[in-house]
Amino acid sequence: MHRLSPADELAEIRAEIARLKLREAQLRDRLVKSPLATLIGRYNRVEISHAESAVFDPALLPDHIRNDPAYWRNRSQTIVHTLPLAPKAAPPRPGWPIRRDTAFAPQPAH
Repeated sequence: MHRLSPADELAEIRAEIARLKLREAQLRDRLVKSPLATLIGRYNRVEISHAESAVFDPALLPDHIRNDPAYWRNRSQTIVHTLPLAPKAAPPRPGWPIRRDTAFAPQPAH
C-alpha cells in the first residue's frame, strides 16, 4: 500500500472539500428553487427557512473612529498553502537515445 505524504494528503483533502462545497452549493440552489414535493428524499427531508440577523458593519463608523489605531489590534495566524509540484520527467533509460556512429548509419540508395 502506497502511503501519501502529509503534504499530498492535505492537498487531496482540500480538493475533495472544494468539490463537496461546490456540489453542496449546487444542490442548495436547486432545492431552494424546487417545489415542496421535491424536498423529501428516501432518507432525508429538507426544510427551508429564512432569518434575519444584525451584522456589525465597520464601514458605517465615522472615519475618525474607524481609522483610530486605538481600536485596532494585531492578530497572528498560521497559513498553510498546498502548491502542486512540477511533474518530474522520467529518468533517461541507460543507453537511450541510441546514438549510432555515422560509419554504421544506413547509406541512402542511389
